[in-house]
Amino acid sequence: MYTIYMKRARWTSSRTCVYNIFYHLVWSTKYRKSILNGPITKALTSILDQIASENNFTIVQQEIMPDHVHLFASAHPKYAPGAIVKKLKGISGKRLFLQFPELRKVYRRHQIWNPSTYYGTAGDMSKSVIEKYIQMQKTKTDD
Repeated sequence: MYTIYMKRARWTSSRTCVYNIFYHLVWSTKYRKSILNGPITKALTSILDQIASENNFTIVQQEIMPDHVHLFASAHPKYAPGAIVKKLKGISGKRLFLQFPELRKVYRRHQIWNPSTYYGTAGDMSKSVIEKYIQMQKTKTDD
């Protein structure tokens, strides 16, 4: 894969497509317990980067708060956002329990993450710009 820069837009190209897809992903700890502090935060940052690298997607930015995680990530269109989050939450939870056995006292059923997740998408164009572009295509073919 390589990245193409054109007029402030950034596209990523693979063998089968060109894309510019970014996801804003947010999930919280179960019961919103503030456990993501100090060494757990450092470990989680590293774990999330490793998972992204192992699964061919990119974490552009991440912010770990005491009770929730914000990620801004990009991935090939063949990866559904739900599958990305499932890997991030599942693998990170298991690895955190291995590195920090004391978490087992806080979460008896060995589930760190709340099952809910926020998904937002972003690109370099707004919805209104895309709608106008599509409308302009119709008028160009009518001429």
